[in-house]
Amino acid sequence: MITDIEKGAAVRGTAATDGRKAVITWLTVVTVLVFAMIVLGGVTRLTNSGLSMTEWKPITGWLPPLDEAAWVAEFERYKTFPEYQKINKGMSLDAFKRIYAFEYAHRVLGRVIGLAFFVPFVVLLLLRKIPKSMAPRLALLFLLGAAQGGMGWFMVKSGLVDHPDVSHYRLTAHLGLASLIFAALLWTIFDLVERNRPPAAPAPDRLRRASYFLLALIALQILVGGFVAGLSAGFIYTDWPMMGGTFIPDDFLSLQPWFHNFLENPSTIQFTHRMLGYAILIAGIWFFLISRGADVDRRLRNGALVLLALILLQVILGILTLLYVVPVSLGAKHQGGGMLVLAAALYVLHRIRAASPAKAAGQPRG
Repeated sequence: MITDIEKGAAVRGTAATDGRKAVITWLTVVTVLVFAMIVLGGVTRLTNSGLSMTEWKPITGWLPPLDEAAWVAEFERYKTFPEYQKINKGMSLDAFKRIYAFEYAHRVLGRVIGLAFFVPFVVLLLLRKIPKSMAPRLALLFLLGAAQGGMGWFMVKSGLVDHPDVSHYRLTAHLGLASLIFAALLWTIFDLVERNRPPAAPAPDRLRRASYFLLALIALQILVGGFVAGLSAGFIYTDWPMMGGTFIPDDFLSLQPWFHNFLENPSTIQFTHRMLGYAILIAGIWFFLISRGADVDRRLRNGALVLLALILLQVILGILTLLYVVPVSLGAKHQGGGMLVLAAALYVLHRIRAASPAKAAGQPRG
């Protein structure tokens, strides 16, 4: 016979499960929007649209120019800045509208993400659907999102002064913070999904170490990719596997002191990006082989396979992007592919960390 206490516990358990599903759905939607934002940011960069909006209006910047007079006024303002004067002099109003559209969409999507996070966060918090232990983390994520908006304008400002291009350091910081937010959202979703799930068999230490090493390489590659984008280093050498007919470009260490080449020399940075790509591919194969030879659960095995497949696809996209001289379509896919590789690496690491040696004994495999 089921007691009232047991019935109450069952109801509370069902409510907790429903609340967790609601939070997972909400965070998944936000994560997809952040992914789209990162890809759109790459498109904005590749179409040279990022400096078309020369003001930052966080509250009142929802609407674009609404009539021809407003468009003319916006275009006249753009003409007073270095990008028009040094690169786009003589541009038509219609051409200006086209580049403006990408930057406008990028900024509006940022505001949409802010609302998509903040409003459900408050509602779910009031309804007590969010686990108490997770509320501070989610609040920090919102603050990081707000900081990302400020970082974006800080980046744009660097291209509105003398040189009509944004600082590659600020661009990399902008990309790095976006990637961190994307990764933190995914990790939070994985935490919620894993709650109350039977623990898997613990993974071998070498697999754990390999997962950390692979994730570190991927994170470094994303930052180097920011340098590549900021310095337009992808346009320097467009042959493969060589660079200007040699494996190591002739101007690899042309700057002094030598370490400046890894910060300022487009050729060195493209070479570094290529080498890291190869290193990630080798590490991905190594991780996959270790996972196949270890006694691990099915989800981790499948995650390792997906991770390797995404790495291979990303390498192919990178090569094609070079050979076709960085077209917008391939460049955007390459940036999106980088985020998918990051997501897969986070998943396998989370699966490894979720395995509890103390609880795994006697538990069925997932």
